[in-house]
Amino acid sequence: MLQEYQYEEIYLSYALDDYPEDRHHFMHIHDRCEIFFILSGDISYLVEGSHYTLDSYDLMIMRPAEAHRAKILNSTRYERYVINLPLSFVDRIDPEGRLKQPFNQRPLGKGNLYRFSESEARMILKLFQDMNQKTDEYERNLSIRTHLPLLLDMIYRKYKEQECIDSMPPSLGERIILYVNRHIFEDLSIPGLASHFYLSPSQFSRVFKQATGSSPWDYITQKRLTAAKKKIRSGIPAQKAGIDCGFSDYSTFYRAYRKRYGIAPSSNRISSVP
Repeated sequence: MLQEYQYEEIYLSYALDDYPEDRHHFMHIHDRCEIFFILSGDISYLVEGSHYTLDSYDLMIMRPAEAHRAKILNSTRYERYVINLPLSFVDRIDPEGRLKQPFNQRPLGKGNLYRFSESEARMILKLFQDMNQKTDEYERNLSIRTHLPLLLDMIYRKYKEQECIDSMPPSLGERIILYVNRHIFEDLSIPGLASHFYLSPSQFSRVFKQATGSSPWDYITQKRLTAAKKKIRSGIPAQKAGIDCGFSDYSTFYRAYRKRYGIAPSSNRISSVP
């Protein structure tokens, strides 16, 4: 069961799988922030090399271009709400940018999980239900404009409470993810990356998939496409955006972009960035 709603550039969904299968869930990357609220399910979440085991009413946040994947541990009822929103929405309601801090003022793949008190969780559930279950379009839009800032404020306040960086040394997978992201637009190769970490290509690919749920090249390509899409939407010509973001030539970029988004790169050119 899937219910979806789009308001301007904000996407909301409610999904219920009675018998979820892990093979239907893949690593993915958005050009918007994501708020994920689980109601039930036996799952873990992979975010840029970090593994999170989730309980009911846990909340996850991801910033733009932060790779993530749900991993189904057991085929029990899996129910969740998801919101994807552009940073521009946050800018409109918070010019100082405080509500963006939980998303963009933390290391990649760290601080994604939020656990609230029982009363707070009930309030969050009510916010999601109101935003998703209104039948009148105007009332639904109104609830999004009023409820989403409340949800962002709750996340921000919890972020300030638990504001600390994980002191554990990074795992090999996390170190690989960090290195790849630092060099994402450079001329990368699996043998070269593997050699840097004193691994064979097959060992490197295995560690990478365990950390992200994705093959190295799928991860790198999605990261590059997301960055290129943002550049194009800011007004940069598609060809330049593709080359700047690590594609060797425009035809390779064009094919990858069309396969990923279903449209030509130039079709995404608009005057502002979400």
